Amino acid sequence: MQWWCAAQGVAWDWTWKPYPGVWLFVLALVLSYGALRRRAGGDASARTGEIASFAGGIFALWAALDWPIGALGAGYLASAHMVQFLLITLIAPPLLLAGVPRRAYAGLAGRRRLHAVLRWLTHPLIALPIFNAVMISTHLPAVNDSLMVSQLGSFAIDFAWLASGLVFWWPLVAPVPERPWMHELLKIGYLTVQTIMGIPLFFYLTFSRFPVYSVFELAPRVHGIGAHADQQVAGLIMKIVGGLILMGAVTVIFLRWSRREEEAPGLARRPESRGDVTDPVSP
Repeated sequence: MQWWCAAQGVAWDWTWKPYPGVWLFVLALVLSYGALRRRAGGDASARTGEIASFAGGIFALWAALDWPIGALGAGYLASAHMVQFLLITLIAPPLLLAGVPRRAYAGLAGRRRLHAVLRWLTHPLIALPIFNAVMISTHLPAVNDSLMVSQLGSFAIDFAWLASGLVFWWPLVAPVPERPWMHELLKIGYLTVQTIMGIPLFFYLTFSRFPVYSVFELAPRVHGIGAHADQQVAGLIMKIVGGLILMGAVTVIFLRWSRREEEAPGLARRPESRGDVTDPVSP
């Protein structure tokens, strides 16, 4: 029995296979979140949204790591491997971060060393290069072919993806460290830059004349899908689906910004409209 999805070189079939390492990893995250919630507390309305967000992130992560996507992406199809990448780096992390209780984030401010590390590590000018360095290095044929053939190597790639995804999304989702200068326009620019940064890998996968990954080229074929065509689909998935995810996030940021700007003048005029001209704090 395998504990983590890795390339095995055996013919693919749709028989379900257990991966206990994946289950334990996901269970550890859920139990850690439960302990965090018990310590942090919070109001019921916020709790519902946070739990729903975290549950969505856990589901995306589980779907990417477990059978069948995890098994297909580990040693059969480059396209499934790319779906894994998008789920682990662009879908799961922002949902997981949004699910963290605000009181838990506030507690980080009191831990000076950790706060200082987070301030540096999650600075947009640091987070963006880290994410792209992981993205590019883990998609290099030498790295991919060397690591995907072992369970520990496959786990290392998956963990690196998740860690880099959390670092990438942290300055957009997490409220700590505070960055008042991180205006919505900068957030939109941050995400837009990332759509551009992914273009070289898209071109490399889509327009290479031959398959670049031995682990997928030599793998038993799944329903007759050719290795080269599968690799081209992987590049298209990265460009189209990845771009839609990032542009979806841009849209959410823009709509929230627009709504806040529309509500701000009304809030500013509200005391005057009631004739409340006295200082509300004065006796």
